[in-house]
Amino acid sequence: MSLLAETPPHTAPTLVWRNHFATLGEAFFTDNPPTPLPDPRWVAWSPSVAADLGLPAGWMDSTEAAEVFTGNRLLPGSRPLASVYSGHQFGHWAGQLGDGRAIWLGEIDTPTGPQELQLKGAGLTPYSRMGDGRAVLRSSIREFLCSEAMHGLGIPTTRALALTASPAPVVRETVETAAVVTRVAPSFIRFGHFEHFSAAGRIDELRRLADFVIDHHYPACRQGGNPYAALLEAVSARTAELLAQWQAVGFCHGVMNTDNMSILGLTIDYGPFQFLDAFNPAHICNHSDHGGRYAYHRQPNIAYWNLFCLGQALLPLMDDQQQALDALEPYKTLFPAALQRRMGAKLGLAEVQPGDDTLVEDLMQLMAKDAVDFTVLFRRLSQAADGPLEPVRDLFLQREAFDAWATRWQQRLHGQPGFDPASTRQQMLRTNPRLVLRNHLAEIAIRQARTGDFAEVQRLLKALQAPFDERPGEDDLAALPPDWAAGIEISCSS
Repeated sequence: MSLLAETPPHTAPTLVWRNHFATLGEAFFTDNPPTPLPDPRWVAWSPSVAADLGLPAGWMDSTEAAEVFTGNRLLPGSRPLASVYSGHQFGHWAGQLGDGRAIWLGEIDTPTGPQELQLKGAGLTPYSRMGDGRAVLRSSIREFLCSEAMHGLGIPTTRALALTASPAPVVRETVETAAVVTRVAPSFIRFGHFEHFSAAGRIDELRRLADFVIDHHYPACRQGGNPYAALLEAVSARTAELLAQWQAVGFCHGVMNTDNMSILGLTIDYGPFQFLDAFNPAHICNHSDHGGRYAYHRQPNIAYWNLFCLGQALLPLMDDQQQALDALEPYKTLFPAALQRRMGAKLGLAEVQPGDDTLVEDLMQLMAKDAVDFTVLFRRLSQAADGPLEPVRDLFLQREAFDAWATRWQQRLHGQPGFDPASTRQQMLRTNPRLVLRNHLAEIAIRQARTGDFAEVQRLLKALQAPFDERPGEDDLAALPPDWAAGIEISCSS
């Protein structure tokens, strides 16, 4: 059956709403309509997400769609609500949190399966605490672009359908203007949802939530044994793969609190994130992270710590503590194995062999000593698979040390059965992106957007959705960052 009625352009689509999360009951959420914003206007919307959802381009271009995705108008069948959860923030129990500025619109049938829609920045909810329920244009541009950039890189993530702006003032460190991002995911359930009910001793609700997640997203967990231990192990496996992908592309999340961890292993809640420029394993992308808890090199261990918290939350549903520990144990081998595979692929290695970990580690140490740009290094290395090494060598100060490493790399590369330089180069170019959403690129787009010019946001969106492609007119996006980029500070404020 068609998910959309046959309608002319600019007519609102007729969607099939399922809203399964709302069937969990009032303990899990509060019905909460969005608060309208004045004079909404389009900043950008993602054609690929719209197509995945079955939304017609003609309608997405309309004023009505901008009203819908600002929260000023609801589509028939929508069920706006805000969910409650708790969590650990910067390693400390924060108690009840919840959707403080995110409002769930509902779940719809789409050509790619059920998807939930959520507005971020759409107004107050019962969980806003001391906040205003709004998001500012600055942070909304970053989230919108990075959601789609991560998808372009092949990294599991919430998607971003739309971004609208309003002249309504929003007070942060200064007075800024409001914006709303429409986020899309199969589920927005977080580790913190489980922590909320477990910490309160509400075991019936905890079990109901776990059963809901298993039935809708992890049905294989019903096949023998304790299904809740199986759920923990499955989430751990997805999280291990996600963290390997983050590390391999040089992505720093910045706020890996348990309430920012997706039960589906998606990247969620883009705040003070950063893709590494000059490689520094201890880089802290969040200006508010004074202790460096979420530094780049600490992310894998923090993910395990967060999984341990999830295991503690699920413990009342398991036979004993050892069952939870056993479910977590595979992370310790899955993550390093996944990272080694991905780093090997970045070097053009078809399969992992003994000694590859040393080859990778020695390169990373050289990069760290000379503060070599992460993305540019691997892109140039891709081109060196069947070309000259000089462009790579030029990135290093310790050139003799790099030469020694490069000799080892080339020996390993050429020693592969059936090695073909041209095909290896193509494989590496499909693995190592030409461009990522660097802080300075987002900053340029933000500065222009504040004047009402959204062209750079739209240009970046198009480029970031195809980050491996060589396309004319995008050389500035793939270049080394300017000196002023090092002075950009990003905090949790949005």
